Amino acid sequence: MVVVEARGLGLRTRRGWVFRDVDLTAAAGELHAVTGPPGSGRTSLLLALAGRFPTSEGRLARYGPAALGQVAGVHEPDPALTVAEHVRERLLLLGPVPSRRRQLVPLAALRARRAYRRDAFAAAVAGAGLTGDAPFAPDTRGRDLTPLQRQVLGLVLATLAGPRLIVADDVDAGSDAPERAWLWATLARLADQGYAVVASARAVEPDSPAIVHRLGNPPSVPSPPDPAEAPPVPSPPDPAVAGPPAEGGPGAGTDPTETAEVAR
Repeated sequence: MVVVEARGLGLRTRRGWVFRDVDLTAAAGELHAVTGPPGSGRTSLLLALAGRFPTSEGRLARYGPAALGQVAGVHEPDPALTVAEHVRERLLLLGPVPSRRRQLVPLAALRARRAYRRDAFAAAVAGAGLTGDAPFAPDTRGRDLTPLQRQVLGLVLATLAGPRLIVADDVDAGSDAPERAWLWATLARLADQGYAVVASARAVEPDSPAIVHRLGNPPSVPSPPDPAEAPPVPSPPDPAVAGPPAEGGPGAGTDPTETAEVAR
């Protein structure tokens, strides 16, 4: 089932295009990756897909709620709260799931929201598919989280809302190769639970099943000219066929008899 669909999507400001001509269709159970260099519009596109940013061109349709993972400057951990406190706070803000939505919310999210008075942290981590390999302790504060831990906490909090679509930004920032491989595998497990997951990164790990969409393709570099096609270089004039000196040039206005006397 399609969760989000973009056709010819673009955003233009007074400074020019942020992104343009984006075609992306993400269905439940799929992992998509938006790649590109810094400044290519990856973050803006993710926020637009989640309904948090306007667009100026194209068509965008979203079938179900969306939730943000880690997005720097937009959705980040509170430095003073522990991981467990982040989970409890989010569950208290969400409250119980209305009966009319219970069939639309994943079972893991329902269990986590019912368990916030008992062991919300364990229920939330299990709901995100991290059964025993969560990379942080519940008492770790937001200011002490590594880039990888911040990403994982963002994913855990996103699943609590029971969304259809989860977006996460710059998932490879500040992580080494083993951490990136582990995180892409975690994103794939989230997709296997039925979420449509869209993550942005500079590049995707080779073994990831993500469907890649690249933004900001570098301009093509013109190839050097073929020497065989270069225009011929004009040869210098032959002195034997050169014409008389121009008026005012060397020798102009000199009497031949004066020249002969000097030679003698």
